[in-house]
Amino acid sequence: MRPRPRAQALYLSNHLTDPTAGMLLTATDLTKAFPGEGGPTRVLDGVSFTLAAGETLALTGESGSGKSTLLHIAAGLEPMDAGEITIDGTALSTLDDGGRAALRRQTVSVVFQQFNLIPSLDAAANIAFQARLAGRHDAPWCATLAERLGLREHLAKYPEQLSGGQQQRVAIGRALAVRPKIVMADEPTGNLDEATGDQVIDLMLGLTADTGAALLMVTHSERLAARLSRRLQLSRGRVA
Repeated sequence: MRPRPRAQALYLSNHLTDPTAGMLLTATDLTKAFPGEGGPTRVLDGVSFTLAAGETLALTGESGSGKSTLLHIAAGLEPMDAGEITIDGTALSTLDDGGRAALRRQTVSVVFQQFNLIPSLDAAANIAFQARLAGRHDAPWCATLAERLGLREHLAKYPEQLSGGQQQRVAIGRALAVRPKIVMADEPTGNLDEATGDQVIDLMLGLTADTGAALLMVTHSERLAARLSRRLQLSRGRVA
């Protein structure tokens, strides 16, 4: 019965020497450049960070600092030039397009500034869409999300019949209906007035906390960034 203290000591030793151990997301030395008239423009230059389960992390920085590019790479929406992203033990470099799409269906959900709802589907079907693709549709959970998001009276409406704030709430519901481990949000309040944006952030923080999902959010707002548990500030493609 003596091995337990030894095993515990080994576990602690490994976690002390490797700060990424047990992290849900690990980004290591990410670089990304885009072609330009005067040659390639490096948007990310050796960026590294981690995200733990249940943690909320704000990506901040001036316009053009690489915030959205970093989130899109982390979500598998854009390729990296060098470095590595590991999500829930899977390295993105080992996945093809289908594998990255499956990761976004099962593990990572993305909320965009432009909502990206499907115009031909009503609010209820938009909320359920990603969960159905992932084979995880749970009607009672979708109903709970609609209730929490204040959408119960609007489920039969189509996106064009909804306000911007309501559309973003549908997008949040769609993201959470699949019960992802990570929600990634790219300026989710960028198209909303301040009061509506505050309501959307309240809902997003509350629902991710209730489900245990981690939240990685790009924002230009210092006020909103202060509401998340940690911040990663970028400047000219590097961690400031």
